[in-house]
Amino acid sequence: MSQEIVQELTFFTHSAFMGLIITFAYDWIRVLRKLFKHGTALVSVEDFFFWLICGIGVFYMLYKENDGTLRWFAVLGATLGMFLYKMLVRDAFVDVMSTCIHKIMWLIFRVLQVVLKPLKCLIFAAKTFVLHAKNKLKKCKEFIKKRLTALKKTIRMILCKR
Repeated sequence: MSQEIVQELTFFTHSAFMGLIITFAYDWIRVLRKLFKHGTALVSVEDFFFWLICGIGVFYMLYKENDGTLRWFAVLGATLGMFLYKMLVRDAFVDVMSTCIHKIMWLIFRVLQVVLKPLKCLIFAAKTFVLHAKNKLKKCKEFIKKRLTALKKTIRMILCKR
């Protein structure tokens, strides 16, 4: 086989692999969208940056492999890579990964609840203590205010008599 044909075949393989990588990366975005609900604006921004990065990656591959010239069999290779990925993996990857990550997040949340329960009890006790101390200080303030008012009246009466 001639060197030129091997080079073209390598370029076609790299194009197919690039299509596979693009589809795999987009599936990760789909996993994140399944885990965390996104609005239309956020989806649009994500897609814009994803395709911008993909475009830069494809351009770099074309530049490195084929001196920046777009060849239709490179597009065909990328399409074939995407199609092959979708045929082999389908939506199972998104479903399995989102379920696994969701279960891991749930487990972490439960562990944090158990670990932080003593802290929660401590915070509740501190809150109760602060409220109790606040009530005691309020009563003390009222008592002092009454005593000072009574003392003020007494001093006025003494001064008025003289």
